[in-house]
Amino acid sequence: MHRLALLIGGNQGNRRALIEQATELIRQRIGSVVALSAIYETAPWGEFDVGSEESGVRSFFNRAVVVATEMTAHEALHEALAIEKELGRVRTVSGQSSPASNTGTARIYHSRPMDIDLIFYDDAVIDTPDLHIPHPRAHLRRFVLEPLAEVIPDYRHPLLGMTVAELLGGLQSG
Repeated sequence: MHRLALLIGGNQGNRRALIEQATELIRQRIGSVVALSAIYETAPWGEFDVGSEESGVRSFFNRAVVVATEMTAHEALHEALAIEKELGRVRTVSGQSSPASNTGTARIYHSRPMDIDLIFYDDAVIDTPDLHIPHPRAHLRRFVLEPLAEVIPDYRHPLLGMTVAELLGGLQSG
């Protein structure tokens, strides 16, 4: 059995209901939920494409979900993407440069009803074209670390060697 930490969230539609639906679909299709954070409301992070937004970008609702799963990380990713799509996610690719990107590739974010990110999978380090675990920017994002610190504060990042609580404490205020 593997332990998978996910962050789910979105900023379109009935955000709370979508978080609850995603949590239930994860329970049904990925694995048993062993830890669940509260729902956090946070400001959008990164550069957003606001061209199609009528009144700016809404805040996000986010929740950390830890599951026990028999799936491989790639199988879990496939299921997570299917759940996102079922809940209304339409993936787009943008080509603008972003200073927040650690890969140097362009990254403009878009509003979405549901986003499911795989953050940690056991103590694995996975670096394939379609999957990067641990999530490469998790340690930079308060909206990821706060809910994770609620449910797995002592989990040690396999590359950085710090606990989730330590990573959160190391972020600058703001």
